[in-house]
Amino acid sequence: MIKIYHNSRCGKSRAGLAILEKSNVPFEIIKYLETPLNIQELKSIIDILGIKPIDLIRINEKIWIENFKGKLLTDDEIVAAITQFPILMERPIVIHNNKGVIGRPPENIETLL
Repeated sequence: MIKIYHNSRCGKSRAGLAILEKSNVPFEIIKYLETPLNIQELKSIIDILGIKPIDLIRINEKIWIENFKGKLLTDDEIVAAITQFPILMERPIVIHNNKGVIGRPPENIETLL
């Protein structure tokens, strides 16, 4: 089943959700701000996306700028930062059959359908 890691306050995330709704394919919504991901779940998503943890960071978020910007962090430290502050994670993320995309732009999601 398709999973969308969704933040309802984010326009891109809402647009990504709309693409899934129009596809008529069953999917699960994971509201990661309400139920934060653990380290293992986050590492699995990063592996599926085929990216480095830093590529999942929203570097313009206030929390990142105030707490992490300019610091030399390991991949594990970056993953820990996302688990501590889930708002730092890019969104939406859509996973399907061990493939995944960051929905920026939301049309990236169509490649999984």
